[in-house]
Amino acid sequence: MKKRIHINQHVIRSNARNNENKPVITIKTSKHNKYAHKVHIADACEVIYSPDKPLSCGAKVWIETDGAVYCWNDGKVTLFSGEPRGEPK
Repeated sequence: MKKRIHINQHVIRSNARNNENKPVITIKTSKHNKYAHKVHIADACEVIYSPDKPLSCGAKVWIETDGAVYCWNDGKVTLFSGEPRGEPK
């Protein structure tokens, strides 16, 4: 399943304003979103810049991969498969 990874500028600004540390990296599939502080892309990927046709969230630069994406939050690592039943809790 294709995954798109981008940085959420709104969360970066909100974190700075409110002295918070919410995850700013978004990993999207056609069905699910996951948020992380750090990701590792295990397979091939592409970096895409598309200012004339951004993602629906407004991102103009993102990474696409069909490979495994490992997400770090609060010192815990999870594999994001993008499938509803395949994602570890």
